[in-house]
Amino acid sequence: MKRCFWVDEKSEIYVKYHDEEWGVPKYDDRELFELLILESFQAGLSWLTILKRREAFRQAFDNFDVIKVSNYSEKKVEELVKNEKIIRCRGKIIATINNAKIFREIQSEYGSFSNYIWHFTGNKIIVNQNNEIPVSTPLSDTISKDLKKRGMKYVGTVIIYSYLQAIGVVNDHEKTCFRYSNRLD
Repeated sequence: MKRCFWVDEKSEIYVKYHDEEWGVPKYDDRELFELLILESFQAGLSWLTILKRREAFRQAFDNFDVIKVSNYSEKKVEELVKNEKIIRCRGKIIATINNAKIFREIQSEYGSFSNYIWHFTGNKIIVNQNNEIPVSTPLSDTISKDLKKRGMKYVGTVIIYSYLQAIGVVNDHEKTCFRYSNRLD
């Protein structure tokens, strides 16, 4: 089976992520929060590094329960900084707590984070028409700018574009990839 060029075929976890999850539209706020946080922790690292630690992140961050995360104390921050199973960057941990609070504000404003993120495309999936995958677009610029204006951290345009790919708002499977023909399911 032919996959997108970036998939490390030797890594079962990477293949599974590509084949079953990447580019599949997501509407569940818990999933959307999880991937937003994982994308922010990925900044400066490989996605494979994050995927290998995903379960540890789920445990450390209470299965990405946005209410719990938004109420983390300094004691919890210290616990997370000492957790060797996750990325222990204090700045990213503090940003995660801050971003959880803003995520909840967006949920209140739009009824759900899903409504917020999908409204930027009129609830339509953006389909890449060629094999050149950009690192950012005017769409990711707009969303990044809006999230930053609201006070979120680690949400630059490159991170947001990667996030939009992960949650299926933008679907960038290559034309030669077996997922290309069934990429909207």
